[in-house]
Amino acid sequence: MDFSVIQYSKFMTLLDMLLHNLRTLHMTLEDSLRWVGEVMAEIGPSHLQKDEKWNVFDIKQANAIIDYLKISLFQHYKLYEFLFYSAREEIVLGTEQIIEVVKPSGGLFPNPLEEGISFDIYSTFIEPPPTLDTEIKRLDQEQGPMESQPEASPSDTDALAGFTIEDVKSVLAQVTDDILIGIQTEINEKLQIQEEAFNARIEKLKKA
Repeated sequence: MDFSVIQYSKFMTLLDMLLHNLRTLHMTLEDSLRWVGEVMAEIGPSHLQKDEKWNVFDIKQANAIIDYLKISLFQHYKLYEFLFYSAREEIVLGTEQIIEVVKPSGGLFPNPLEEGISFDIYSTFIEPPPTLDTEIKRLDQEQGPMESQPEASPSDTDALAGFTIEDVKSVLAQVTDDILIGIQTEINEKLQIQEEAFNARIEKLKKA
């Protein structure tokens, strides 16, 4: 149906007023039908001699509007009443979850999780190697009880009197190299063992 701009405006106003009467004034179906009849009598065709500005729709257009209202709003009037009047349950779209985080450790890397990797793999591949100061302190702690001797008398000579600073640095460098070489060798052996174990697992998976 071809409507003019004014006719479209009147038609949309009619639909808005019908929904307003249903939602706000709680009009029943009978009251809405009666109200539509009164409105269409004002803006529809009339056999009386009225001002032409009130005759917005002709007979064919008025019948088309009434047919549309029958198959849309009036046919599903109960559904619209349920939509506007009935209280609906609120749907929860999200929930809050509280996650407890493990407290950070004092080291550079966090401690391994129980359900994660084993401590052997962590200590071999992830844990940073001990520094020189740590090794020296450990050696001092191990050798301290064995080398404890009674206090020397003032007459005893200093044991380091015959060594220079360069000699002490050379000895410390040699000890440090020996310690680091031993640690590196141990790490390489563990890496080789792990690599062989992984290769064996891969071969088993290939055969399976």
